[in-house]
Parts: sequence; structure tokens; C-alpha cells
Amino acid sequence: MAAAAANPELPVLPDSVLLQVLALLPLRERLRAARVCRRWQRLALDRTVWRHVDLSPHRISSQTLWHLVRQHLRDSLRTLRVRGALHSGSKRRILSPALLAALGKRCPQLHRLCLTETDLRPIPYENVPPSLMALELSHCEIPAAWFCSSAARALPQLQHLVIRNVPAFSDRHLLNVASQSSLKTLSLCGTYRVTDMGIQRAAPHLEELERLVLRHCVIGDSAVGFIGRHMKHLQFLEISDTYSLTNAGLACLASLQRLETLCLDVCDKISPGAVIALCQALPQLRNLKLGGARFEDKVIDKIQASLPHCSFSLTP
Repeated sequence: MAAAAANPELPVLPDSVLLQVLALLPLRERLRAARVCRRWQRLALDRTVWRHVDLSPHRISSQTLWHLVRQHLRDSLRTLRVRGALHSGSKRRILSPALLAALGKRCPQLHRLCLTETDLRPIPYENVPPSLMALELSHCEIPAAWFCSSAARALPQLQHLVIRNVPAFSDRHLLNVASQSSLKTLSLCGTYRVTDMGIQRAAPHLEELERLVLRHCVIGDSAVGFIGRHMKHLQFLEISDTYSLTNAGLACLASLQRLETLCLDVCDKISPGAVIALCQALPQLRNLKLGGARFEDKVIDKIQASLPHCSFSLTP
């Protein structure tokens, strides 16, 4: 891009095209582009370029994030991704209640916040921007009282929650967020403190759920039974690396009449016949992905033959 700006023989791209290109650049290159010329500076600081900001490739400091909030992150911001310093050996914290409050004030259209390796223990949940509709936490630390209600401030009305390898996330957290939000998407990966009892208590609050992912979770037939009983709007369901599920639990999913995609890890406790019976009971099913299955070729052929309108695949 710098070479193009320096060569007058190259055709001049319209602003609309350059804005799309600048929006795709990493943060560092985006800021460098602002130094090329006055025109590029104007475009690099345009509101449309700062709708989706990914800071996760960088180990930024709290001071740098404050600078970005004050100078660049404004009411056009929709998505923000940030990586903390939880596993870097440093005790410095990237986020603070004051910074999140400033972010919520300056960026009222912020809808998606993705945090990785971030220590959230000193930050009350009520400091999270109330405009959020989607929250993703990966390898983070959260306090026991997170997702709790507060009469003093408005809380996010989350529709999409993704939790990956957050050891502290428990049954209590799940119930708190489920009872205060109308979740459409819930993805839990490596949340070993979420149990069958937690799913049972949260399930009545998750009746509008359309997408559910349970990966590396300690759940069994009881949890799956409550999924089948309450989550009738599910269109996508993944249950993987869960080895307590049996044929009896699998049969409970037959009530999910809107299910379009099923991703399932099959262990020795689940028979091919139970899989076929379930899939035949789901009229909207179009995609079936089985993981960990050690079926013979003739069993695989039987599954495929019994599901003529369903795409079928196996994963190791």
C-alpha cells in the first residue's frame, strides 16, 4: 500500500475501496497507514475502519488500551477482541472497572466482546458494557459472583455466550447468566464445574436456545434429558468428549424437532441402532457428524442408507 501511494502512475483507488482494505488490516498496519499521507490518515481514522477491532495478536498494556479508547474506539465500534496477560508471568492487568466504564460510555454500539487470558476477578460484572449481546471468554479467570444481578446498573442482555477453558465457570455461573438473559447461543468447552445438576437448573431458562455446544464437559444422561425436555428450539447441537452418555440419554433428544445439525461423540455405551433411531426421529436433521465412532463399514453404510436427506461424516 505504501508503494502504491508513492507511485503516481498507479490508478487512484476510490475512498470506498481503500476503507474496505484498511478495515482488513491488523491494528499495527492500520495505524502505520495513517502516516502515509493526509488522505490515508483521514481514511485510516474513519469510523467505518474501527467497527471491528482485534487486539488479541498483541500483548498491549493498559495504557495502550486507554489510548485506543480515548482516540480511536468510538460509537462505531461493534466488536472488540483483547488478550490479557494471565499466563505470561506478568501481574499487570489490562482491564479495570474504570476502563470498562469508559468503553461502555464511548462505544454504546459495542455488541461483541472477546477476552482471552484476562483476569476478571477484580472487575464486577455490572461494569461490563450493557450494550453487549455476545461475550466470549477464553482461558480467563472470573470471580464466584460473576453474572449476578444488580439493581444499581443495567446488565448486558446477552444472546450469545462462549466459554472456553475457564476453570472457575460453574453451575452457579450458568444459572445466573441463563436466568438473566435470553440466550440464543451457548458454547461451553472445558467447563468441568458444570454438572448435570447445573444443566437441570438452567434448562428452564434456556428454552429460546438455538445453538448449544458442550465440549469436554462432565455431563451424562440426566443433563441430556433436560436438554430434550426444555430446549425445543435447538437447531445446532454438539456434545463431544462426554463419555457418560448412553442410549437412554440419546433417546431424549428425539424431542428436538427443529434440530438441523447434530455433532456427537459416540462411545462404547451408544449403539449404531440408537443413533439411527434418533436421527430418523428428527425431521429437520440435515447434518450428522459422529466423532470417535469405531463402526464397521457395513454399519456406516447402514447409517447413510437410513438417512437419505442427511449429510453424514465421521471424525477420528
